[in-house]
Amino acid sequence: MSSVTVVEPKPPVVRHQKVDVFFNPATLPWTPWVMPNTWFKLLNVDLKTGGFTMLLKVGPNTQAPIHHHIGAIEGIMLEGEFGYDEDRGTTGCYVWEETGAIHTPTTTTGFVLYATVHGPLAGYEEDGRLAGLIDAELMLGLARASNAADHIRVPALYEFRQA
Repeated sequence: MSSVTVVEPKPPVVRHQKVDVFFNPATLPWTPWVMPNTWFKLLNVDLKTGGFTMLLKVGPNTQAPIHHHIGAIEGIMLEGEFGYDEDRGTTGCYVWEETGAIHTPTTTTGFVLYATVHGPLAGYEEDGRLAGLIDAELMLGLARASNAADHIRVPALYEFRQA
């Protein structure tokens, strides 16, 4: 008959990251985004899922083109308002846009949103053709082109060389 050895549990050992974990987004410039009257500050990327975290700033009287959420988005409204028809979010509201959502949000006041995008966004032309795919790699490239990505740590496995 085999015996079982009981081991007394030990408290976990504290492990801190070897790099700073805090960063002040106010030090980043607002970088033009993929549609007119929009800007972003890229906070982080997930190159495995194509997701990213950003601050998104949209000017007043803006309607986004029709787009498809390949991954969900969630965020907190920091300023202003936006929404879909009668469903509107204002400062302080939490927003969750499900995977698979296809819509054209609008704003009259403009807004600033803290957003975590859990996967790519697909934008469409008016005739239904794919206009483009917004993912972590594209966002990182846009931020780097504006010298606004030095704070983002990308594992060497995912570093890309210029073609």
